[in-house]
Amino acid sequence: MGKMLASVSRVLSGASQKPTSRVLVASRHFANDVTFEIKNCDLRWLEEGPPTTTVLTREDGLKYYRMMQTLRRMELKADQLHKQNIIRGFWDFCDGQQTCCLGLEAGINPADHVITAYRAHGFTFTRGLSVPEILAELTGPKGGCAKGKGGSMLMVAKNFYGDNGVVGAQGPLGAGTALTSKYNGKDEVCLAFYSDGAANQGQILESYNVAAFWKLPCIFICKNNRYGMGTSVERAAERGDFVPMLTVDAMATRFATACCRSGKGAILKGHCVSDPGVKDIQEVRSKSDCIMLLKDRMVNSNLASVEELKEIDVKVRRESEDAAQFATAYPESPLEELGYHIYSIRGANQWIKFKSVS
Repeated sequence: MGKMLASVSRVLSGASQKPTSRVLVASRHFANDVTFEIKNCDLRWLEEGPPTTTVLTREDGLKYYRMMQTLRRMELKADQLHKQNIIRGFWDFCDGQQTCCLGLEAGINPADHVITAYRAHGFTFTRGLSVPEILAELTGPKGGCAKGKGGSMLMVAKNFYGDNGVVGAQGPLGAGTALTSKYNGKDEVCLAFYSDGAANQGQILESYNVAAFWKLPCIFICKNNRYGMGTSVERAAERGDFVPMLTVDAMATRFATACCRSGKGAILKGHCVSDPGVKDIQEVRSKSDCIMLLKDRMVNSNLASVEELKEIDVKVRRESEDAAQFATAYPESPLEELGYHIYSIRGANQWIKFKSVS
């Protein structure tokens, strides 16, 4: 607390504030924690849902705020590099959906498993990889988390299996991972993400079926951003009638993982997270910006001051600039390493020597 207050004082001292004002702000006492109310979840095949209140500590609030700002700055920097043609190819942003990856990671254990669909950069960060490693993977040099060979859809981390580009493939892969954990007697759950555009894919429904029948510790999470490649949710449907389900806006991950760990089997979560970029952009940004919502709640509840949150913003912006410098300055992998980590491939050029390198 003392370091944080001293840091706030330094920021204010450089902002042409009167000495008396600096003393007043520096001596301010913040609340240690605040209890917030949460909206009731829509339930199906569940007798009770998650609690309707939650406690946010000052320490956690500052940590989450910093992580959310880091994710946003990382994506904005990646967007800039993409427009400069430094990052090439087709990929998807997760900007505006920071709470999906951050809130879910806060509710699981490091030993649990995550496999996601598009917009995976945020999950890569919350699962333990650094911003320089992620940006470098997007730009392509050897300093990336997959040595520049995977790009946006093939980032991996500990117990994180990357972004799978096959629509709906996350369902069976998640169910299979959960089956492995159950077979080995491990107290682990698997989070399998897909978006509303994949909700009607056959493999998703088949995964529901086998996970419910075998009571697999798998949480199927539909990130409903209201549009699947231009098709609105009003023109499609989501099924899975006999799998317990809760529809959430706030995060209910701890409740869902507790259900899975208790042996009750799979559960389905449907996120209602607005995805700016289709229509009503300004309205969504003004009402549903997750960073602004957290900032307002923390300031209004006396968990933090505007000044110290601004200081976090400045530090995160500087870190994203440094990460971009790393991503663009790191050398590319030499040609002879192109075939590393590949055992065999059909129809490959003979000049590539394949070998497995740990």
